[in-house]
Amino acid sequence: MIDAPDTAVLAVNLGTPETPTAPAVRRYLAEFLSDPRVVAIPPLLWKPLLYGLILPLRSGRSAAKYAQVWLPDGSPLMVHTRRLAEAMQQLMPNLRVRHAMRYGAPALTAELDRLAAEGMRRIVVLPLYPQYSTTTTASIEDQVRDWQPRHPGVTVTLVRDYAVDPDWVAAVAGSIRQWWAEHGRGERLVFSFHGIPQRLADAGDPYPQRCEASAKAIAQALELGPDDWQLTYQSRFGREKWLQPYAEPTLWAMAERGIRKIDVVCPGFATDCLETLEEVAMGFTETVAERGAQMRYIPCLNADPAHALALSRLSIAALT
Repeated sequence: MIDAPDTAVLAVNLGTPETPTAPAVRRYLAEFLSDPRVVAIPPLLWKPLLYGLILPLRSGRSAAKYAQVWLPDGSPLMVHTRRLAEAMQQLMPNLRVRHAMRYGAPALTAELDRLAAEGMRRIVVLPLYPQYSTTTTASIEDQVRDWQPRHPGVTVTLVRDYAVDPDWVAAVAGSIRQWWAEHGRGERLVFSFHGIPQRLADAGDPYPQRCEASAKAIAQALELGPDDWQLTYQSRFGREKWLQPYAEPTLWAMAERGIRKIDVVCPGFATDCLETLEEVAMGFTETVAERGAQMRYIPCLNADPAHALALSRLSIAALT
């Protein structure tokens, strides 16, 4: 056990609106969609489109979706991220564990400032993205890099990827086994990862390879054959080509081939959120049912003890 009162772990998730209302969603989307790591269109072209068309159209629609999955204590992503950090703190009592968001609050740089002001001299930044991508982890790297020169007395170590970390793979596989023990096993297991534009992968983003590595490692841990599982990508935005196969059409094709019970898990998401709950658990389930099949959603790891243990071990390894 590391005894380091001047050391902290900062678990960083994507972010969430503060409330399921159009103004709050607009503020959140404005920050998220203004990140050049997310949308690479030159600002002079993008900002008029963003503020003149996209935000007015999407804010209200997205707010209605958030309202469908909102928990009594807040957004699912915020609630589960906070509980995960608390579980990690229990496992690392001699370190300080906090959580932050890349977009929205608590903001990443504000939490780094807070930890530095509290006397932390070493901080492990743990992006809650198992698979590295220039659209996610790299954006956190950007902010850490910009913050670091203002705090030369603080050493920041960033965990870039844990797509095939044995403890994390075992945690995901264990959660699937437990779900199957309680609900029975479907005829197919579908891994649904968040997509990115194909042009980013073509330009060298390693994300699809990292997703493939995760899916293969989890399938191997579950002792699945090649016909027992399928990798897919969800959450496509806009008209351009994204990573394929697309999740929902793949599920439809399975249903139309006569597969009647399909299980879906989203191992690219550390915690449940709008994309896993509204898009997958609600939306995909409904459209698959329209095609005569049953889709069952297996929840994310969230604050599962095995998840907290895997991330705690990753954090400690980053310190040694």
